[in-house]
Amino acid sequence: MAYVRSGLYLKKFSELENTVCVTANRLCHRLALRPLMRVVSRLGDGVFWYVLMALIPIYYGANYAHVSLRMALAGAMGLLIYKLIKHKTARLRPCEALETIQLGARMLDKYSFPSGHTLHAVTFSLIVISYLPGLYYLVIPFATLVALSRVLLGLHYPTDVAAGASIGFTLAAITTAI
Repeated sequence: MAYVRSGLYLKKFSELENTVCVTANRLCHRLALRPLMRVVSRLGDGVFWYVLMALIPIYYGANYAHVSLRMALAGAMGLLIYKLIKHKTARLRPCEALETIQLGARMLDKYSFPSGHTLHAVTFSLIVISYLPGLYYLVIPFATLVALSRVLLGLHYPTDVAAGASIGFTLAAITTAI
């Protein structure tokens, strides 16, 4: 009986998550947020972070090159982790699973769980502010927009983003502890 009940809860949760995705996607289109979210998502592909990695040792000096190296190491680990999980879970993206979702940006790969953009945005942001807390006002809003863009553009479910953020937090904690 408990198995049946938990299955019903999972079904209800899935329905709720689908509703959130559809509502967020419609809101994105109605409020004309799509162009902004596309730019944020594209910058979150890596451009923003690679530029930041290059600028940190230039602006702050060679003593801060280790921050960029930690970001690069964590980025490589994050890539391996999220690709492994994505292929094991094989969760279709909302834009493929739900007819009413309009794809707002190109997909980098087939599956949605977890969000690699969010994973890397959280990882890189936390590493940066661990060593350069003054950059908080730059990286935290950007990371937040990256995470939001993934749901608004129909590329991820909220749980994909939450999982990516959790993995990113863990990777940042490990990387800064080394």
